[in-house]
Amino acid sequence: MLSLILRRIGIAIPVLLTVVTLTFLMVHSAPGGPFDEEKAVSPEVLIKLNEKYNLDQPLSAQYLDYLSGILVGDFGPSFRYPGRSVTELISIGLPVTFELALYSILFALAVGLLAGILGALKPNTPLDYIPMSTAMIGICIPSIILGPSLILIFGIWLEWVPVSGWGYMPGDKLLPTLTLGTAYAAYCARLTRGGMLEILNQDFIRTARAKGLRPPVVLFKHALRNAIIPVVSLAAVQFGFMLGGSIVVETIFALHGAGFLAWESITRNDLPTVQGLILVFSLFYIVLTFFADLLNAWLDPRIR
Repeated sequence: MLSLILRRIGIAIPVLLTVVTLTFLMVHSAPGGPFDEEKAVSPEVLIKLNEKYNLDQPLSAQYLDYLSGILVGDFGPSFRYPGRSVTELISIGLPVTFELALYSILFALAVGLLAGILGALKPNTPLDYIPMSTAMIGICIPSIILGPSLILIFGIWLEWVPVSGWGYMPGDKLLPTLTLGTAYAAYCARLTRGGMLEILNQDFIRTARAKGLRPPVVLFKHALRNAIIPVVSLAAVQFGFMLGGSIVVETIFALHGAGFLAWESITRNDLPTVQGLILVFSLFYIVLTFFADLLNAWLDPRIR
């Protein structure tokens, strides 16, 4: 197990360094400068701004300066929020995005696992057809359509829940969670059903039943533990995608999280904030994948 951990760490560090380098190069290779839209600013002021943010330095010097900063958690100053650092802006918006992604992945796993297990236990029955058909619909509807539809039905017509904002009541979080988690719940349901059907037909399951083990023991201890391995990997990937892909949902529901901050930073050409957000999302993705590998190794000794 220790060798597996060391190998995964040895892979994660070069991947993170590659992400930092590629992000820096892509952002700085974009046409135009961050202050080109400031038409009313004189050339002298633009020169001072470039000097203030070290944009007049060679690209290699800027990269080394940026790399030395992120090693101590400093992503530099924001171009569009004077007096505020990128680290401060991310620390304000990240809790909202993390909470939204957490609720969404829990909803996706709860609904997806239940639907997949029911479909596998009762194949080719209404308990199989209805959840799987609903899952297919959930996969096909993008969040940019699902979100406004939920707002229209439950927020405006029925007036059950607020249509925007991220408050402290459970109802305030319901529509964003459903919008972000529905598609992933559908993927989880189909993956769980396929894995359970394959495992339930294995010889060791028939042996467990022949030994007289209770059906819940056979289902959860033997079948589900083996069938859930690909679901664990998918959940880690999904959670990472939710953190980085919540831009649309946060924009629809006016949630001032890291996703909304990413959209504002891209539209306002705030290069340091864009770089910082990409790095933070990538770091979360790498860490989640790392722990998913460890959990899969614990579930399946063959991986170890």
